[in-house]
Amino acid sequence: MARDHRKLRVFHHAHQLVLAIYRQTKTFPKDEWFGMRLQMRRAATSISTNIVEGSARRTTKEYFNFVNIARGSAGELHYLIDLASELGYLAGMAFKDLSSRAGFDSSNAFCKS
Repeated sequence: MARDHRKLRVFHHAHQLVLAIYRQTKTFPKDEWFGMRLQMRRAATSISTNIVEGSARRTTKEYFNFVNIARGSAGELHYLIDLASELGYLAGMAFKDLSSRAGFDSSNAFCKS
């Protein structure tokens, strides 16, 4: 049973998060382009792509598996955002915005069941 990922609010949140991560990591130092910057972009992209792939799967079990992988990528991204902040690559409002979008609190789309 294929699902339309475009109807999922969480997909739209994930897509906006990817765009925000790409915008904010543009200014990372050149020596991080193939390190943290690339890993943050991959983790962010993994969230939305796993939602899309899970939605295209036939069984509910497969769908939930891909949604769970997407949630794991959100956790990875949240850690990388914190690390980037501690290293001075993200400051102030950029850090707060990205952290709240990728975080695991009750108001976050990636936390809700």
